[in-house]
Amino acid sequence: MVAGCAEGQVLLSDKPLSFWGGYDSLTGEIIDRRHPLSGEFAAGKILALPFSRGSSTTTAVLLESMRGGTAPAAILTIGVDTFYALASIVAEELFNETIPILSLSPADFERLKNGDTAKINQSGEIEISTQEEN
Repeated sequence: MVAGCAEGQVLLSDKPLSFWGGYDSLTGEIIDRRHPLSGEFAAGKILALPFSRGSSTTTAVLLESMRGGTAPAAILTIGVDTFYALASIVAEELFNETIPILSLSPADFERLKNGDTAKINQSGEIEISTQEEN
């Protein structure tokens, strides 16, 4: 959805996340206490969520985290997620900075594991190194 390069540890959940009320843009912590990743810090990581939850406020919070340097290094989803993509596109216009937002097939998303390292190149290809290989 949005091209770019990134590398980082995979932070994975099978549950969607609303950045509004669920993500602290000042710290990068997932603060939705009902979410499986509650208390985890997504800043600088490859955040893998099936899709966003909520409304366009998710876009605003993600945009703020990008401006403040507390955003994930990239976001991987299943299918097109316009809220996440919009934040990265607007950040490019405002700050000349983006984070990659990639849409994976359900099968490819299922292969991801917490703690793996993902490297994304400009063409959108993802190289995964498992924890055992790291």
